[in-house]
Amino acid sequence: MAGPGPGSGDGGRRGAPKRRAAREPAARTYARALPVVPVRARGLTIEGADGRRYLDCVSGAGTLALGHNHPVVLDAIRAVLDSGAPLHVMDLTTPVEDAFVTELLRTLPPGLADRVRVRFCGPAGTDPVDAAVALARAATGRTRVVTVTDADETVLGDGDGDGDGDGNGGPGRERPAGLLLEPVRSEAGVRPVPDGLVRRLRARAADRAVPLIVDETGTGVGRTGAYWAFEHSGVTPDVLVLAKAIGGSLPLAVVVHREDLGAPDRAAGAFRGNQLALAAGAATLAHVREHRLAEHAATLGDRMLTGLRALAADFTCVGDVSGRGLMAGVELVAPDTAPDGTAHGARPGTAVRPGTAADLATAVRRECLRRGLIVDVTGPRANVVRLLPPLIVTEEQMSAVLDRLADAVRAVDRDSPGGSVPLRGKRGPR
Repeated sequence: MAGPGPGSGDGGRRGAPKRRAAREPAARTYARALPVVPVRARGLTIEGADGRRYLDCVSGAGTLALGHNHPVVLDAIRAVLDSGAPLHVMDLTTPVEDAFVTELLRTLPPGLADRVRVRFCGPAGTDPVDAAVALARAATGRTRVVTVTDADETVLGDGDGDGDGDGNGGPGRERPAGLLLEPVRSEAGVRPVPDGLVRRLRARAADRAVPLIVDETGTGVGRTGAYWAFEHSGVTPDVLVLAKAIGGSLPLAVVVHREDLGAPDRAAGAFRGNQLALAAGAATLAHVREHRLAEHAATLGDRMLTGLRALAADFTCVGDVSGRGLMAGVELVAPDTAPDGTAHGARPGTAVRPGTAADLATAVRRECLRRGLIVDVTGPRANVVRLLPPLIVTEEQMSAVLDRLADAVRAVDRDSPGGSVPLRGKRGPR
């Protein structure tokens, strides 16, 4: 990772956290939780202003399918810059956009690719979902969109949507305009929706003429061990929401929809024609496909989940381990004698004191950082350590990730106070 980093010298870069605290709001949660000033990066590795190197298992919240600064991505960006082509043209057709759409369609299953339309929208977090919902509402003339949870099989109910039944179990309510499903519920603790449930919901939605919207924002481009996560269940969605990894590290969002659904008559964001993102995205899509990185993610993901589940056997502070492919969540639980209820994934008979599980997850993240590993914390109780290594992670790097995480959990387990919060489980090897 040669070459100078941006900024006004090493001293200026090292002082960046103090200046951030004085200039910017506390809402910048990543900067507060991960006090690293990155100056160089390549693949899985980030180098900070202090010269320390870290293994990055956040990957821009899953945006970096190929890790940092992959050569094929950089080459694609440089080609556009050197060509003199416009960098932003809204949604005018350009050679760069045409190449992106061609590659995107090449990655879709044949039964879907030959009957869809591709719609670009703004790259902000909610833009593609908003565009997909507007599409479903315009196509059906209905307004209500329901969201699937990992245990929600009755979300469409048994009604016919006409008068007495609404298709959602409530009499007199309209049938939904769409059914929105995230194949792996990342913010809920990295919890996959079971394939059987996805198939049943697909059948129910088709029977009731309710479009199935699959949100692949965090799961697409090989991360779960299939190029698109919906392929695990064998279903064909009506609408696909795509973002994050499809931009090859740059902001880009796309809605792919069944051609007969049409499109609402309104713009979907001013920044939907970013030529650099389209070029980086096309290069990423092609590289993942040509190098079979989805299969690599399945293999390394199995190894990662196996290693993480071993932690649950060794430490009582580790609860459920969930995920698919190269996205995993490790739940932290805090055993206590207080009768406050039992945490999800805790040992039978183990109760939880409010707040302590989140404190443990934060402590594990902090100890990981000390050991040169960057991880995230998620879940409704902020007690799940999330790992999203890039698809190019090697066997050796995966070993280092698992070793550093295990050592971090061991440190937290060892340093936690005894008595009211006994956290000492079986010790793993040092």
